[in-house]
Amino acid sequence: MKIGRVVGTVVATQKDKSFEGFKFLIIQPGTSNRKGARKDNIVAVDTVGAGIGECILYCKGRASRFAAKKQDSAIDAAVVAIIDNIDYQDKNEGD
Repeated sequence: MKIGRVVGTVVATQKDKSFEGFKFLIIQPGTSNRKGARKDNIVAVDTVGAGIGECILYCKGRASRFAAKKQDSAIDAAVVAIIDNIDYQDKNEGD
């Protein structure tokens, strides 16, 4: 799993049947607050009801298809959790 932030949505009125019922989110990898489109943004299916601005966990590849319960679909990334809090200590702190 990876940490990211939801920075937008994608609306598709015509899509493959395997995507029916899913919302598409634009994910910015990492936790930065930078605005605007970036090359490394990805589109992921939302399995947890995340919204713009939320910090999330997402997975890519085969794991994303399992998370969405769609093993036979073309899903490449899925949002699997909304992060409430991150506690992090740099390994150099406290030395």
